[in-house]
Amino acid sequence: MTDWLYRHPTAFPSKKLHRLGLACNYGIDESGVRLAMERGVNVFLWTMKNKPFRAPLGEALHSRREQVAVIGYSTIGWFGWGVRQGAENLLKELKVDYLDVYLLGWLGITSAWTAATEKELVHLRESGKVRAIGCSIHNRERAGQLAASSPLDLLMIRYNAAHPGAERDIFPHVKDKKPSILAYTATRWGKLLKRPRGWDGPVMSAGDCYRFQLSSPHVDLALTGPASRAELEQNLDALEKGPLTPEEEKWIREFGKKVHG
Repeated sequence: MTDWLYRHPTAFPSKKLHRLGLACNYGIDESGVRLAMERGVNVFLWTMKNKPFRAPLGEALHSRREQVAVIGYSTIGWFGWGVRQGAENLLKELKVDYLDVYLLGWLGITSAWTAATEKELVHLRESGKVRAIGCSIHNRERAGQLAASSPLDLLMIRYNAAHPGAERDIFPHVKDKKPSILAYTATRWGKLLKRPRGWDGPVMSAGDCYRFQLSSPHVDLALTGPASRAELEQNLDALEKGPLTPEEEKWIREFGKKVHG
C-alpha cells in the first residue's frame, strides 16, 4: 500500500510524496490543511487563493522543507521577463529559497511557448531557484508534443473517466516517467458524481475519481480541491483501498462514457 500512496516522481527526485496533492481553491479551511498534513499529504499547489495554506504551510516549510513539496502556480510569464518575475513573486510570497516546481498556468491552445520563455524556465532551474519546471495545459495534442520534446519536468493535465483522451494523446509520449504527470479535474467539475440519464448502475464517488486517475501507470500525482474536512477525509480514505480492480475499472469507464454523452 505504501507503494500505491507514495511515490518519487522524476520531477521531485529527492522527495517521497503522497500521491494526492492539495489545492485550496474550493473552500477547505486551515484546519483542513492541517488535517491533510497529519494524514501524510505533503504536496501543495500554491495559487492566489492560498489563505488557508499560509500558516500551516509556512510552518512546514520552516521546520521540514525537504519533506514538503510546493508547486508554485503562475499566471504571468508570456515573455521571458514575465517568467522570471512570476517565479520571484512566488519565492517572495512563500519566503523560501526554491520552488519544487514552477508551473505556468496559462499555456492553452494558442498561448505563446517561445524560445525566450523556454530559455528563462531552464535558467531558473539551472540557478536552483526552482528545482523543476512545468505547465498546466488542456490541449492534449500540444501537451503530447511538449512531453516528447520540451525541457518540462511536469505536466498538469485534465484526465478523468469522462475525458481519458490523455491515454491516446499524451501518455505514449512520456518516456522513462518524464515528464511527471499531475492529473486534475478528477470529478469533471462534479459531473462524474451525478447519475446521468439512463444509467442504472452505481455512481462514482470523488474517491473513485482519484483512484481512477492514480490507477494509471502514467499518473504520478492527482490534485484534490475539497470544500471541507469531511470531503478531504473521504478522499484519503478511498485511496487506502488501493488501485482499481478490473471490475471497478470496467464500470467506471462505462460510467465515464455515459457522463460524457
